[in-house]
Amino acid sequence: MGQGSITRRYRFCAAHRLHTDHLSVEENRVVFGKCNNPNGHGHNYVVLVTIGSPGAAQSGRSMDIDGLDRIVADRIVSRFDHRDLNQDPGFATQTTTGENLVLLIWDLLVADIPEGQLKKVAVIETRDNYFEYTGSASVAARS
Repeated sequence: MGQGSITRRYRFCAAHRLHTDHLSVEENRVVFGKCNNPNGHGHNYVVLVTIGSPGAAQSGRSMDIDGLDRIVADRIVSRFDHRDLNQDPGFATQTTTGENLVLLIWDLLVADIPEGQLKKVAVIETRDNYFEYTGSASVAARS
């Protein structure tokens, strides 16, 4: 049976500083450049969430878009919008890179979306930076 999917777009604005305590001040400056500014910097993030279910394309069965919108608003937008990502507990042991952000968003969503329906999460950080993750279970559970 075929696989249908839909991708929804969400937005939030957040600040962060790329920095890790595992590196010296100079090493952080070299590795992260201007993104290591002690005052931080911000982005207008775009999050793309793709859901699907087996047979949806053939059956014409609609997916619960309103439910998805509520989950993303509650778990992602309200958590990160107009916040400093470095202060978020999800980044207590991680650097606030786009790669880590997309994994955290996946983990925040996968438990609340019916099993097997979450197909992909993507984060557009800047015009040139795009991050995506496709998986089947919690990323944190594998770490």
